[in-house]
Amino acid sequence: MNIVGIAGIAVCAAVIAAMLRRYHQEYAALLSIAAGVVILLEIFASVAPAMHQIQTLFSATGLTTDYILILLKTLGISFLAQFAADSCRDAGENALASKMELAGKISIVILSLPLFEKIAETAVNLIGG
Repeated sequence: MNIVGIAGIAVCAAVIAAMLRRYHQEYAALLSIAAGVVILLEIFASVAPAMHQIQTLFSATGLTTDYILILLKTLGISFLAQFAADSCRDAGENALASKMELAGKISIVILSLPLFEKIAETAVNLIGG
């Protein structure tokens, strides 16, 4: 990951957005969102090799791939929800940002239900016998 390039994009976009905000708030919000998308794409491109390594580690433990899928989906939901909420805040929509964060949290809980079920099943088996 090229953190220097990402930092450069973020700082340049922040300075230009601050200047635009005086005259055209809608353009400043669009610039912030566009810069955020570019940064996310750069991050996702650099995360792909790490995902392969995580998958290799999981396969070495003998766990099913369902758990790694839940982990990756949860990470994706949390990043996407945070990005959307921050974009809403940049546009001045704090209430909408809070709703987005709540939707992300609920999505993560729903996605994690199979894990809770497996933990409860394991606990019942340990207690029962």
